[in-house]
Amino acid sequence: MSFEQFETLSLWLGLGILYVFIVLAIHDVLKKSKAPKLGQFFVWLVLFLSPAVFIIKSIVPYFLE
Repeated sequence: MSFEQFETLSLWLGLGILYVFIVLAIHDVLKKSKAPKLGQFFVWLVLFLSPAVFIIKSIVPYFLE
């Protein structure tokens, strides 16, 4: 495994772990605050669209080459 591959793998793994902690923290806050369902929907929508954009941003250049 080259150093560049290790860096890429570490970046994705680290971001994935960080994202799991963010999801757990937001879930806990929403549960304790008893937020309305519509508000929870938008919180989760934004939370899951943000990494989707990051992944799409990483994949699109391969198709444009």
